[in-house]
Amino acid sequence: MNNRLTKTLSLLGLKFIVRIIKIIRGEDRRNQLFILVKSLVFPLLAIVVFLAFWSFFAARIDTSLGRIPGPKEVYNAAGILLQESLQERAKKEEFYKIQETQVRRDSKIQPEKREYVGSPTYFDQIFTSLKTVFTGFILASLIAVPIGLLCGLNKGLMLAINPLIQIFKPISPLAWLPIVTIVISSVYLNNDGYFQKSFIISSVTVSLCSLWPTLINTAIGVDGINPDYLNLAKAFKLSTGKKIKKIILPATLPFIFAGLRISLGIGWMVLIATEMLAQNPGLGKFIWDEFQNGSSTSLAKIMVAILTIGIIGFILDRCMLLLQQLVGYSNNQS
Repeated sequence: MNNRLTKTLSLLGLKFIVRIIKIIRGEDRRNQLFILVKSLVFPLLAIVVFLAFWSFFAARIDTSLGRIPGPKEVYNAAGILLQESLQERAKKEEFYKIQETQVRRDSKIQPEKREYVGSPTYFDQIFTSLKTVFTGFILASLIAVPIGLLCGLNKGLMLAINPLIQIFKPISPLAWLPIVTIVISSVYLNNDGYFQKSFIISSVTVSLCSLWPTLINTAIGVDGINPDYLNLAKAFKLSTGKKIKKIILPATLPFIFAGLRISLGIGWMVLIATEMLAQNPGLGKFIWDEFQNGSSTSLAKIMVAILTIGIIGFILDRCMLLLQQLVGYSNNQS
């Protein structure tokens, strides 16, 4: 089997597919079957035990909103959210369909097209959270990587900036949020632009909390480059741009991607708390609204959102690993 495909499936957490393909092809079937069963049975057993404990304790804990929802109730709540999302989407499509029909009838008059103002669906909330976290993550990366490169190349600059990094790195997003809100509100006066003010506040807060791992890892990667490579660049009189492109970036890519992976994970965790307080549409606001709603299905819907956050976080982490593997592979081939 192609070694690259094997690595890709392993990084995606789909190594069992590799085992199945090898069994089908007759490659050491007994050993591959044993490994496949072992790799599937233990995770499935852990999931079953977790669900059993969850069901046992959930049935015995009462709250002001009723009992803690078990796996069955959470599954039903997920079905309700899916049904509500499909109904809302159908209403939206019907709204635009009626509007288009009216425009065709009154061809002489061009009425103003109106945007649908219905409630965002659960999947809209997920998309908004992903858009926010990626905006903040990209902004943080654009700041952290260049500064990290400069700090790694200049030890004096690293000594100067290091105390600031150590001070600002552990600050909670809840501490940044009031300052960011005040600054953004004073600069971004109109809230009718392409980006909502709450979206900008959440994105900037995510950036401030997630840029540090990438910055530190990049600086460490540059600082650890073999001095012989840098001396070779001097001998060939390479310009700073070529030195960074040909020597520094290829050597530091593993460190940069390790920092990016940590930064994305931190950004995703920070986002939920930020959305709750900034009231930016997304999974965080969805959880807060359900908590305030206090209906009989609120707890189950919150549990659905929590599981969604965990699954998306796992997928984002695997995607970063896959991207790192692909970049490392292409770099090795060049």
